[in-house]
Amino acid sequence: MRSRLPLSPIVRKRVIFFLIVFLLAGGVRLLTFNFVRAHLNDPAWFQSGSYRVFDKRASDILDGTGRLFWIDDPTRTDLVQYPPAYPWLVAAIYRLTGQRSANAVQSVQAVLDLMLSMILVAGLAVTAYGWPTGMAASVFVALSPLLAMVGVAPSADAPTTWFVIGGLWLLVVAAKRSSIWLAFSAGIVVGAACWLRVNPLYLCLFWALPLLIFGRGSRRTRIIMATATVIGTALMVSPIVIRNYLVFPDFTPTGGTIGANLWEGLGEAELGRSQGFAVGDDIMVEHERVRMGVAPGVPFEAMWPDGIKRERERTREALAFIKQHPVWYAGVMLHRMWGMLKIAGEPLPYYGTSGINVTSRKCLSPARQGGALGLVVNALGMLQSVTRYALLPLAAIGCWFAARQNWMITSLFFATIFYYLVPGTLAHTEIRYVLTLHWLLPIFAGLALISLGQFIRDRRSPHLKRVGDPA
Repeated sequence: MRSRLPLSPIVRKRVIFFLIVFLLAGGVRLLTFNFVRAHLNDPAWFQSGSYRVFDKRASDILDGTGRLFWIDDPTRTDLVQYPPAYPWLVAAIYRLTGQRSANAVQSVQAVLDLMLSMILVAGLAVTAYGWPTGMAASVFVALSPLLAMVGVAPSADAPTTWFVIGGLWLLVVAAKRSSIWLAFSAGIVVGAACWLRVNPLYLCLFWALPLLIFGRGSRRTRIIMATATVIGTALMVSPIVIRNYLVFPDFTPTGGTIGANLWEGLGEAELGRSQGFAVGDDIMVEHERVRMGVAPGVPFEAMWPDGIKRERERTREALAFIKQHPVWYAGVMLHRMWGMLKIAGEPLPYYGTSGINVTSRKCLSPARQGGALGLVVNALGMLQSVTRYALLPLAAIGCWFAARQNWMITSLFFATIFYYLVPGTLAHTEIRYVLTLHWLLPIFAGLALISLGQFIRDRRSPHLKRVGDPA
């Protein structure tokens, strides 16, 4: 006679709830997938130029004409433009599927991101603020146009965020348990993210501060935990830094485009444009071609030839201009920060798309745009629009509730948000580069909904005991 472990009513309700939300997220992702698939050759919706670089390197690896990690030719400074791991992922997908196309990468990443985004955000929210918050946050994740758009695109942005959020989850558990080894593991995981994108490179330093100041345990334990987090990241990224130093030789972190981003970022405002700065690699490259006297038609790219030297020159030129106009540039940064947060209404120029609200016209074939299916899809898009506008105000309210409920854990969330919102906007950026920020906002929005709902219930029935369900 087989015995089954009975599920309590509350566990059954949670399982059913998450299954429904997962199906909702799957529907949104599938519809967005159809839209992105139809626009993979449209630079307005997909960074096809960057993908061609990854495709070339992945194909070279599979064909045996490219090295997996090492760089043999010290003149190939273009090979440090991006970290090495995303071409590995693309090559692995090509090998597994037997198709060398962005379509194959899109299909695999879309499935992985659907599962990981739901698990990681809900798990992090439950660990930090309890089951009700995790359940509410999962709904915002399921409906998010931005998370759907980036999640179904064949790019390094979503995979990088998997590791960053996974590292943050480990760090939250480490902070709760005062575990040095978990803090070290969190540093390792965020270091792994740097093999996909350079953006999280210094995040470990911003995590170390709240661990040191607000962490539990003795002062010695807090110092060791903070140090372990930084050491974990440093160990993980050190092979790339050492390789670059030995090959070129130069101290180059895991990716080398900060100078280009600073230079192009000055072109976001009129004062910068009036001095010749402009947004766009093509414009920057042509500007340098003319200045360096390189003839038209001669191969000349953003990071080749002499990419590291030219990166330093871009950085020097941009910083000199910023030093002359510090107050103006502070205003540029504030505008850029708002562009990273603005997910509703008309998007600001230069910062990329915040996703689409699904509609039958955008996401279905002409034969399926009418009838009941079309009505359901359009209704889903309307619901997305509502959550777009509600998310940021609710997240702001949720930050207050989170700080009151558990300041130690919330300080780690705030440090992550600050990192992407302030240092992350020192140079030109796009909303997809701060995707981690938009994986965290649904948690605060979910906490706000739960806390406001509890507040209303308490006001209506003050004699009832508050029902809590912390993790």
